[in-house]
Amino acid sequence: MNIRIVRNGLQTNEVYFDSDCGEGRGIWYGEPLAPGQKREVEFELTELLMRWVDILPLPGGGEYGIRLDGAKVVFTGVLENIEEDGTGYLRLGTGLMMFECLGEPMMLGTWVEVKAREVRIYPVAL
Repeated sequence: MNIRIVRNGLQTNEVYFDSDCGEGRGIWYGEPLAPGQKREVEFELTELLMRWVDILPLPGGGEYGIRLDGAKVVFTGVLENIEEDGTGYLRLGTGLMMFECLGEPMMLGTWVEVKAREVRIYPVAL
């Protein structure tokens, strides 16, 4: 996904960004970037997410999106898969985002919101 840095945050390497899917916040793991710079990135969610608490279905569908909700970043997309070990995959636009989760099963192929406190952002190596 392509993002543009909007501003730096208060934490070390924290950045606020915008993209075609919306606006968010995360910790940048790459060469320092200044506001206005653009990069192709991957997101990593490091916390263990709970289905039906941090991952919620959106009845009636939705649109790919990223938004801030207080201290959390909310990703909206299609739940592609959850493997037996709890590794989940969220389709966000043309890319996939991986996360770890626990809890009761959820229907695959449905629109969900994934809420995370910590988002790591890595530049895509070309």
